[in-house]
Amino acid sequence: MSLLRFFEWLAATPGSIALHESRYMFLVVLTVHVLTLCVFVGTAVMLDLRLLGLTLQRVPVSEVMGRLLPWIAAGFLVMIVSGALLFYAAPAPRYQNLFFRLKMATLVLAALNAWVFHHTVYRKVADWDADLIPPRGARMAGGLSLVLWAVLITLGRMISYQMYWFDCGRQPQSAIVVFLMGC
Repeated sequence: MSLLRFFEWLAATPGSIALHESRYMFLVVLTVHVLTLCVFVGTAVMLDLRLLGLTLQRVPVSEVMGRLLPWIAAGFLVMIVSGALLFYAAPAPRYQNLFFRLKMATLVLAALNAWVFHHTVYRKVADWDADLIPPRGARMAGGLSLVLWAVLITLGRMISYQMYWFDCGRQPQSAIVVFLMGC
């Protein structure tokens, strides 16, 4: 069974149909996803800016991490669960959506960036905790995190507009689309 066929089967399950056709539940899940994205990204940006040495310079990184990490983790968990429900509501179209696929790849890169930071640079936080400007590895992780989350949010927003970018039956939106899609 191909992955597309699996997602088509998943879309035909009663739960997926109920969620997709619900008058309010899909919108509630979408709202929760966006609000927890705000909580997650807002707190992650504060931490990333500290790692870059641009804010909270007089506060040790471990203290910033200790205060923000519970919010970051909670926001991430609810964001992932609500995102999975949004995917479950329309799995086949999401699977076929270029922006969704790029968003998932970017999410993996963002998670990998956080994992590498926590298992390398942050293990030696005691050596640089109170420094106004953290070491280069911490700054790189913070900067990369900011870039990846900006890209991820943009890609998430673009998911709804794939048909405007890649519909060859319509007037192309830009020369790039004509080049990429051959329309």
